[in-house]
Amino acid sequence: MPKTNDLRTTTRIGYGFDSHEFRPGIPLKIGGITLAHDKGLGGHSDGDVLLHAITDALLGAIAAPDIGALFPPTDPQWKGADSIIFLREALKRVRDAGYVLANVDASLILAAPKIGSHAAVIRTRVADLLGLDANCVGLKAKTPEGLNLDNAALAHVVVLLEKAPRKKKAKKAKKKKKSGREV
Repeated sequence: MPKTNDLRTTTRIGYGFDSHEFRPGIPLKIGGITLAHDKGLGGHSDGDVLLHAITDALLGAIAAPDIGALFPPTDPQWKGADSIIFLREALKRVRDAGYVLANVDASLILAAPKIGSHAAVIRTRVADLLGLDANCVGLKAKTPEGLNLDNAALAHVVVLLEKAPRKKKAKKAKKKKKSGREV
């Protein structure tokens, strides 16, 4: 991998995974969108399996602590928290490390609800949250055929980071001294 004189690699890849069990009586949030369904995803926060996996992928790409270390489920302040909070912190850490997000590719694995009719809305919301064009966010949905995972949702995510362009420092205009004599 090419290196620059500032010792940061020019690209980084991060992988994130998350899973949550379906539970009755809570809303289903996936990708920052609330979907109509008879069950939601249990978790200490809002259980947004897709945003959790994206958060972990971003943090992993810069070798930062994972989502559980930064927002421990034992800490009551994160009970029911909106996962967008976690995502924003990961994005801040990516920027602070000198990188920008180039693209995201995600796979959701769940038996129900069917994601196909919601995919465009989820993709657009995730792109908006990440500050990307929608064409930089891949989203696929799969069923867990034969895996006995009908009561769970899983997300696998890969992100690509690129080194952020350096901000150019304003140069003071130098006055050029004229040399020579006037004739």
